[in-house]
Amino acid sequence: MKDIMGLMKQAQAMQQKLQDAQAELDALEVDGTAGGGVVIVKVTGKGSLKAINIDPSLMNPDEKEILEDLIVAAMNDARAKAERAAQERMEGITKGLPLPPGLKLF
Repeated sequence: MKDIMGLMKQAQAMQQKLQDAQAELDALEVDGTAGGGVVIVKVTGKGSLKAINIDPSLMNPDEKEILEDLIVAAMNDARAKAERAAQERMEGITKGLPLPPGLKLF
């Protein structure tokens, strides 16, 4: 019976840590860049786009496709950084718990 109570306490503590981590990821902002920094996007730790900064030198109508490609590349860079931050946070929370490999809690 003591084992069940201890397990319940661990589950409650983990649930609180997960909620705290969710809040941290909502507040976390990461930048993704492309083209050597001429396009910068800012996303939250959960991948929501917050801002785009485009260097004025790219405002040439003849280079529209290049600009679009750079925005996509910067967004992908930022999303990858956000996912790494979330993964690192989760590894800290779930360290030592017997969870199946590949389980995503976010």
